[in-house]
Amino acid sequence: MWLRMCREAAALPLLVVVVCLWCGSNVCAAQGSRLNDRPIIGVLAQENLPEDIFAQGSSYIAASYVKYLEGSGARVAPIRINLTEAEYTKLFQSINGLLLPGGDVDIETSEYSRAAKILYKLALKANNDQDYFPIWGTCQGFQQLSVFTANKNLLTLTDTKSVALPLNFTREARSSRLFRGFPKDLLQALAEENITSNFHSWSLSMQNFSQNSKLKKFYQILSTNTDGKTEFISSMEAYRYPFYAVQYHPEKSPFEWLDKPGMVHTTSATKASFYTASFFVSEAMKNNHHFPSVEEEEKALIYKYIPVFTSMDFYFIQNYYFD
Repeated sequence: MWLRMCREAAALPLLVVVVCLWCGSNVCAAQGSRLNDRPIIGVLAQENLPEDIFAQGSSYIAASYVKYLEGSGARVAPIRINLTEAEYTKLFQSINGLLLPGGDVDIETSEYSRAAKILYKLALKANNDQDYFPIWGTCQGFQQLSVFTANKNLLTLTDTKSVALPLNFTREARSSRLFRGFPKDLLQALAEENITSNFHSWSLSMQNFSQNSKLKKFYQILSTNTDGKTEFISSMEAYRYPFYAVQYHPEKSPFEWLDKPGMVHTTSATKASFYTASFFVSEAMKNNHHFPSVEEEEKALIYKYIPVFTSMDFYFIQNYYFD
């Protein structure tokens, strides 16, 4: 076993070269670039939940996503909904990555979806122009990315509300950008323990993915899950772009404390949260966008906003609210 693993490790440099030659320069362009050790990641807000009695203004970002990124060395710039395309473009040119969070809005007609689509198109163009710009989608963000790529909604209902599951890794996961840096014991825990928190009613099934040429060409499947009836994708990454998506919620384990099934706070679960966040922050470090001035940067960062404590019984213990 150890000899085989050593041989696989030795083959990785050659594999990287082969992948670079195959995929062009979008993913590999940043390999020799100087890293940005002060990354700022934009987190997209979304319309307030109707049942949120603590809501202020018109939109929110769950504080757990902010802590998730800050805990791995990034700063966060909230991206409000209802901005103009010019405003989104200006902000895009100043941030180093984009996180599309989970939630419960319409991923075809909401302002969240509109803003995400503008930023997604900007990211595609940037990467095509050798400007390395990563995107991470969690739960609803995963679903949103699938809709953009397929240019249609291929999601299907699954019984995956409030359940923790292990990941069924594909053969490609070991050499994937997302998982190849994970410690062996953590990969084993993810494969054997119920530590990924699922809080979604809609999923991208293997069947629907396999029947859509756009999705198959764009994304590589890294893990799947099943609700007992439908096999669905739980982790994927784009072949030629630094785009990553997980259907589960790695940010919940260390930062959300609602006492219900699906919430997991074990050492393995919190470790997985850190490694996913750390990976994405390391991707954002490959981007060198910056704000025009220190004053504009300070104005854009989340520090000036005060998170609101909701309740220990609410989906999110703290939220940032925006007008």
